[in-house]
Amino acid sequence: MSNIQCAVCHLQRGNGNDSGMSCHIERKTADGKVYTPDNADKTRTHLNRELITFPNGVRNRTEAVQYRIGHAGLHRKVGKNQTKAVRIILTGSHEQMMKIVQQGLLDRWTDANLKWLRDTFGEENVVSCVLHMDEKTPHLHATVVPIVTGERKRKSREGEKKYRTQTGPRLSADDVMGRARLSTYSTPHRHRCRRLALRPPLERQKEYREMVKFQYLIYEV
Repeated sequence: MSNIQCAVCHLQRGNGNDSGMSCHIERKTADGKVYTPDNADKTRTHLNRELITFPNGVRNRTEAVQYRIGHAGLHRKVGKNQTKAVRIILTGSHEQMMKIVQQGLLDRWTDANLKWLRDTFGEENVVSCVLHMDEKTPHLHATVVPIVTGERKRKSREGEKKYRTQTGPRLSADDVMGRARLSTYSTPHRHRCRRLALRPPLERQKEYREMVKFQYLIYEV
């Protein structure tokens, strides 16, 4: 297995509007001071870049999350404990990622990932995507606001619906990270892997729970 190049797509629920993680992702504190984690090379931090253009007046990732929620047309009040952002880390094995960089394919790689994110979660829901080049292995930190439109699926213990509910956009990390939903995320990668005459990604994710890591057998570029 050590000779097989892997791609990783790691999903995790953020806490609240996830402002704490913004410090690590953007390399600056809430008041604008430079922040460099221990595992980052500050001489390479200038190579990091935000791939999403924020709306007018939005200055950072945390504000982008709030902006999306505030302009989504939600009918229900957002609860204090609701997940407002889903973090997604996209990368590959170190050897494969360095090969992508050395062959000048990094922009193609980031474009492919952005397309997958937008196609999968909705363009307006992908509010930030930062490329990190100052750590050992290049990777993307994407932020998705889990706004969906379909009617919520009732759990068996809830019984039959007794009243009429409004339809329209709603904030639901459960819909984005539900077991049935997670199993569909690898499908779009299959044809790209065939194009490279390489083995397709795994059909199923290896684990569920709050943190979900997909390991495919190759990362498309």
